[in-house]
Amino acid sequence: MRILIGLLTFLGLTSQAVAAEGGVFQSVDGGILSLDDWAGQPVLVVNTASLCAFSDQYTSLQSVYDTYRDEGLVVLAVLSDDFNQELDTAAEAKDYCELTYGIDMPMTDITPVRGDRAHPFYQWVAETDGFVPSWNFNKILLDRSGDVAGTWGAPVRPDANAIVRAVETALADAAS
Repeated sequence: MRILIGLLTFLGLTSQAVAAEGGVFQSVDGGILSLDDWAGQPVLVVNTASLCAFSDQYTSLQSVYDTYRDEGLVVLAVLSDDFNQELDTAAEAKDYCELTYGIDMPMTDITPVRGDRAHPFYQWVAETDGFVPSWNFNKILLDRSGDVAGTWGAPVRPDANAIVRAVETALADAAS
C-alpha cells in the first residue's frame, strides 16, 4: 500500500489531483472556478439555496470568509436547486445574495449536488468520504492537500466552533 501511495504521490495523483479532476465548476459570473486554482489552500465548499430557511447562513459564511480569506481560506458557494429552493436563474441568485447578504465569495452556477446528476466533486466526496448533502447548506472542508477535513449538515452554522476550529487547523497546517 505504501508503494501505491508513493507512486500516486510521485505521479501527482494526490487527493487534490483527484478532487481537482472533478473540481471544476461553472462560475455564476461565467467562466470556470477550479479547485486547482486554490491548490494548497483550505476550501470550505457549501451547497446553497437562496429560498432555504437556512439562507441566513450566508451572513456567517461571508463572516468566516472575511475573517480567514487573508490567511488563505476560500469559501465556495455552490448554488443548487436539488431541494427546489433556488431562484430560477443563477444570475437572480447571485443578485439576491449580493443585495441581501453582501456576498463576495466565489459562487458557482446552479449545480446538482446529489444523485445520478451530482457534480463530479460531490460524487468524489460521496465515494471517498461517504458524505452526501442531505439538505442545503451542507459544508465540506478540504484541507491544503485536498483531503476532506470535515463535513457538517445544514443545522451547523458556518461560524460554529467545530467548523472554525477545523478551518483554523487547516490554515495552520497550510502555513507550516
